[in-house]
Amino acid sequence: MTAEVTQIWRHPLKSHGREALEDVSVSAGQTMPGDRVWAVAHEASSADGSQWVSWANFTRGAKAPRLMAINSAYDEAAGLLTLTHPDRPDLTFNPDDPADHPRFLEWEKPLLPENRAGSSHIVRVPGRGMTDTEFPSISLANWASHRAVEHAIGHELSAKRWRSNIWFDLGEAWVENTWLGREVQIGETVLAVRERAVRCLATAASPETGERDADTLKTLNDNWGHQDFSVYAEVVRGGRIRLGDKVQVL
Repeated sequence: MTAEVTQIWRHPLKSHGREALEDVSVSAGQTMPGDRVWAVAHEASSADGSQWVSWANFTRGAKAPRLMAINSAYDEAAGLLTLTHPDRPDLTFNPDDPADHPRFLEWEKPLLPENRAGSSHIVRVPGRGMTDTEFPSISLANWASHRAVEHAIGHELSAKRWRSNIWFDLGEAWVENTWLGREVQIGETVLAVRERAVRCLATAASPETGERDADTLKTLNDNWGHQDFSVYAEVVRGGRIRLGDKVQVL
């Protein structure tokens, strides 16, 4: 079964926005460049930037749904990240500069619920992105599965709520869930599919408003007996991925 890449997304600051790309070059054993480079640790977190730690250490959309309405633009040459939100002024800052972090924390604070641990600091782990998997992963998503969720829930949904990296249309829902243990060629690259992505409450929030507007987890569980959407893969042969590239299971 073959398909074509229709969208490529990266999320420079974990749970704080997304950015569409036309192409990306990936390397074996690495996360997508510019994806989850940084994460925002909360006050109860043990994250210190020395190693990968799990999602529970970070401020994220599952606990703070308004974060889901953030968009981002990362200027790699300048090292600057711009965040936009319908309820906040635009913010441009350097996530690698601790002197810039207070401006970000002040900007983010109104988007966080008062009854949760507040954000504390930004962390970066050298050599990999802060993905939700212990291995450096890239997420692959199928439009047919998204349409199945839309049909079951009874209205349109923005696919940005899934925060997936590479999108394509296999024409049949959940085919991607059968890819575990197999390799997929996308453009010049080969990826090994290793895990299904178990979804959290962040997917219930609208990427346009940051308000919870869809019971995605109940819909998945009631209709398919799981709360998975998309699969996590690891790059085994690097290269360039472009919009329109073929996606083929090997």
